[in-house]
Amino acid sequence: MASPLDPLFITRRHFFSKLSAGLGGLALGSMLSEKSFGAESSPIAVPGFAPKAKRVIYLFMSGGPAQHDLFDDKPLLRQRNGEPLPDSVRAGQRLTGMSGNQAVLPLAGSHFKFSPFGKSGTQLSELLPHTGGVIDDLCLIRSMFTEAINHDPAMTFLQTGSQIAGRPSIGSWIHYGLGSLNDNLPAFVVLVTKKPTDQPLYARLWGSGFLDSRYQGVRFSSGKEAVFYLTNPDGICGSGRRAMLDKLAGLNRIGYEKELDPEIESRIAQYEMAYRMQTSVPEATSIEGEPKSVLDLYGPGVEQPGTFAANCLQARRMAERGVRFIQLYHPGWDSHGNVPQALPKLTKEVDQGCAGLITDLKQRGMLEDTLVICGGEFGRTAYSQGILTKESYGRDHHPRCFSMWMAGGGVKPGIVHGATDDFGYNITKDPVHVHDLHATILHLMGIDHTRLTYFHQGRHFRLTDVHGEVVKNILA
Repeated sequence: MASPLDPLFITRRHFFSKLSAGLGGLALGSMLSEKSFGAESSPIAVPGFAPKAKRVIYLFMSGGPAQHDLFDDKPLLRQRNGEPLPDSVRAGQRLTGMSGNQAVLPLAGSHFKFSPFGKSGTQLSELLPHTGGVIDDLCLIRSMFTEAINHDPAMTFLQTGSQIAGRPSIGSWIHYGLGSLNDNLPAFVVLVTKKPTDQPLYARLWGSGFLDSRYQGVRFSSGKEAVFYLTNPDGICGSGRRAMLDKLAGLNRIGYEKELDPEIESRIAQYEMAYRMQTSVPEATSIEGEPKSVLDLYGPGVEQPGTFAANCLQARRMAERGVRFIQLYHPGWDSHGNVPQALPKLTKEVDQGCAGLITDLKQRGMLEDTLVICGGEFGRTAYSQGILTKESYGRDHHPRCFSMWMAGGGVKPGIVHGATDDFGYNITKDPVHVHDLHATILHLMGIDHTRLTYFHQGRHFRLTDVHGEVVKNILA
């Protein structure tokens, strides 16, 4: 019987799939001849302007840090501590079920002192002394806002541009748009602080959604093996592994010729990447050669795998080796109660690591083309969730305004962007939506966010959906 690939027996589906692949290959081959920052350019994302950032390190504080206690001091809350939140300030905003049924929403002034740091004189909490030491390298945004009021949709929104699960993450979009800088390491790496937490982190937050699976993030663990199942089992040598992969690739190519499924080609590519990672990952994750002066930048936990400090150092090592997008997750910021006791522990875990990363990148000349981002999925309320006492208070979720900071990669250093009202409840100047943040990140990477699209289910999708404006006031 004739092969299904025989021209006389080829199906309509095979014909058009092969035709589109051939034409697409010609166009793609032509466009990939141009290099962008040492990487193969995307035929979709090339915007015609020079990128400022070569890579991104995104420090995600999962749970929502309390901006009133860290970045956005509100003396009025201390003066009117315990008084009800005025209805005119709330203006009918919906609340979560955790505080929406409270008879009174008592204003809660921060227990922590604020003071000016750096030449810029930016006010920061006493809980962030190390961050204060690098404040002149940071752009502090006090006017972020989102539409999601609960953790899962809010985290999904910050990571994918949609509150609904299933969209590609920002790291996947950037890998898709710009390609890789290193053939021996993933373009998108994820590191999670190892600590007990009630709030789970889902792999879909760094997933590729409807993009090809080769664009998904690769999570590195803090155990003996940074990537699970990467090393050869006992009795398997390198040459044997190579022979097995060659045979498997041949079988997969036969499958591809029959099915024309691009995921089969992705599987081949991922097997090859895993083979190369057998030697590249151990070298990239080992800190044995790091001098004490560098280790001291990140703090006492830097040599303990899985700490935030250790992950910050790993992020710098990944960035140094051409990883395009490095995402660090630090869970535990969901401070619904007991903020005065819980928050100092959290800041102690991250403050020196964040500052050490900025300092390390800067002294290596990498900060100028590395975009560092730090923030959570929303902010916390100006009022106390639960009973307010002299010793303690809690803060509920607050999407209407929160703070983030950015550094390097084409961002103006030493500035504060945006402002909130005296209650820290509403934005009064220069609001920055999640889509605006994403548009700005892509712009700094040399991507026009309106042109980075993917056709799926009958329409063109993009990270910023149909919204988003570049925040030009923070660009250097």
